[in-house]
Amino acid sequence: MSTQIEMVPVKPTTAIVGEPDTTKRRSGATWYRLLVNDRVAAAAAVVLGLVFLTALVGPTLMGDLATRIDLDNSNQAPFTLSHGWANILGTDPLGRSMLARLIVASQTTLSVAIPAVVISAVVGSLIGMWAGFYRGWRETLAMRVADVIMSFPSLLLAVVVLYVFSPSAANIVAVLAITRIPVYLRTARAESAELSTRVFVDAARTFGASGTAIITRHVLPVVLPTLLTVATLDFCYVMLAESSLSFLGIGIQPPDVSWA
Repeated sequence: MSTQIEMVPVKPTTAIVGEPDTTKRRSGATWYRLLVNDRVAAAAAVVLGLVFLTALVGPTLMGDLATRIDLDNSNQAPFTLSHGWANILGTDPLGRSMLARLIVASQTTLSVAIPAVVISAVVGSLIGMWAGFYRGWRETLAMRVADVIMSFPSLLLAVVVLYVFSPSAANIVAVLAITRIPVYLRTARAESAELSTRVFVDAARTFGASGTAIITRHVLPVVLPTLLTVATLDFCYVMLAESSLSFLGIGIQPPDVSWA
């Protein structure tokens, strides 16, 4: 007695090859749906987009209106078009358009805040994850350096440094970045130290993965959302700090303008 086995043709599949692209498309569509369904988040995204768009193209459209002195139009009241659309927000004592200065200042302030936040976030996060994962003297050294930096008020430290050195945009970025590094360092260190005891990290060690590979593939994806949240909050602080320094006369120097 013989048994006949019927061979059923199987359609070739590319699930493994195509899976990353499909996952990326689904992830992007999911984020888009979440943004559209949340009206508050969508409105905030639109406002942020307008601010960044204004900072990119606004100064080019304004030309020299932000620095042009017109004493005949000094101290004009806002919300009137009698002196042109550029003076819709009024003018300062030198007759310069407040609207133009506001638009040009957006580029100046963001050009200081973005590099300061990025530098402090990258440096602080890398050192924090390194110290929290390996522990020991690395953790002690990193935390003591962070404690020394945080023992001084960040704004006061920035005032002293900028008073000694020239108050240029590069120096402002450097001093604000240095004073904000401990925020990311301490956060990343705490998260990394907790993750280093997890089962999936122990499994990666068992299979011979290096410390750098574990941090990159297993620790960073878990810590990243927390660090991004801290960065968004810190971005506001850095802009306020830059405005405070400019108000005190040791920030952005004339004829450049900022949101001070």
